[in-house]
Amino acid sequence: MRTRPLKVALLGCGVVGSEVARIMTTHADDLAARIGAPVELAGVAVRRPDKVREGIDPALVTTDATALVKRGDLDIVVEVIGGIEPARTLITTAFEHGASVVSANKALLAQDGAALHAAAGEHGKDLYYEAAVAGAIPLIRPLRESLAGDKVNRVLGIVNGTTNFILDKMDTTGAGYQEALDEATALGYAEADPTADVEGFDAAAKAAILAGIAFHTRVRLDDVYREGMSEVTAADFASAKEMGCTIKLLAICERAEDGASVTARVHPAMIPLSHPLASVRGAYNAVFVESDASGQLMFYGPGAGGAPTASAVLGDLVAVGRNRITGTTGPGESAYAALTVSSMGEVVTRYHISLDVADKPGVLAQVATVFAEHGVSIDTVRQQGKDGEASLVVVTHRASDAALGGTVEALRKLDTVRGVASIMRVEGE
Repeated sequence: MRTRPLKVALLGCGVVGSEVARIMTTHADDLAARIGAPVELAGVAVRRPDKVREGIDPALVTTDATALVKRGDLDIVVEVIGGIEPARTLITTAFEHGASVVSANKALLAQDGAALHAAAGEHGKDLYYEAAVAGAIPLIRPLRESLAGDKVNRVLGIVNGTTNFILDKMDTTGAGYQEALDEATALGYAEADPTADVEGFDAAAKAAILAGIAFHTRVRLDDVYREGMSEVTAADFASAKEMGCTIKLLAICERAEDGASVTARVHPAMIPLSHPLASVRGAYNAVFVESDASGQLMFYGPGAGGAPTASAVLGDLVAVGRNRITGTTGPGESAYAALTVSSMGEVVTRYHISLDVADKPGVLAQVATVFAEHGVSIDTVRQQGKDGEASLVVVTHRASDAALGGTVEALRKLDTVRGVASIMRVEGE
């Protein structure tokens, strides 16, 4: 074993950062044995230096993150502060001054992953980010390394624990959206401002990262279609149950059938109870991967939290530490395929549409005609009427999002259609 320690700087010491520091201390001997050299915490950059941080020498704490990453004697910089800036500048500065980087910053990687990879490559350093997607679940490395010889066609997953907790509570208890959100907040699963989670921003960033790795194509956050879940109702769950489905907020990355393009999207969707993702409960995450050679694979576990996320960070730290000792680097960005990233309008899937209509003869025929005129084939129809009003539920065969959009616009113009109560995609079949 090499006696000179690997020097590690920690940017951020919140929930995740403090767990990283704790594990580095309590598992120091094991980490040294696995890496082949001792690991030394050389500095910790924070915003509030006066806060007591158990197990961390106060002499290591600094508010000058820039000076820390410019030291020149660091081997690895662990970035867990999040956000775009100053994280982006600190990471590139770390590369320039000789350090490799382990990051958990999904937002930055989704927005500027290509530039960060280029900076790492220019300076011959590693950029690892297993913790950026799905917490403790090993997902980035299997996609980037274990499946490197396979052709991934689809990545379908629940990648946000807050949203899954809320939807699961609505499904199992009949609670409304706000009631379930309030419980998630009280239990600490949801932030005081839950927008990033419930409106799909968090999941969209993860989808961009997953799509880029799975399809060897640069996919940025702006390429990901995003739709939140705040409009999902108890009535939607009732309809889902009648179809033998439940509702999940899904991140879906797909290769087109002709192989020439890919799509990435995040939105609520009905999914059959027979699908493995339907049984994912509470705040857990799960990702379903479909590929040519290995078939169907599922990765499941806690997708957030201090200790689970720190576990992923430490796994990367071990891998990068080994590379530093041997003078090598791990895999960088693989974007050779350069496939076209298609718009949401080209996505093809099934749809569940609930309409409020007049309860009189001929309405169903009118609605069916509109679907036919827009090339959308109907699978099933269910109609319930009372006191001159009716609810008409239509489930389609597979159709493009653009075709469905045209259909809905035409339906709104019918005198017999009072309104479109809900539109939900049906996935996982």
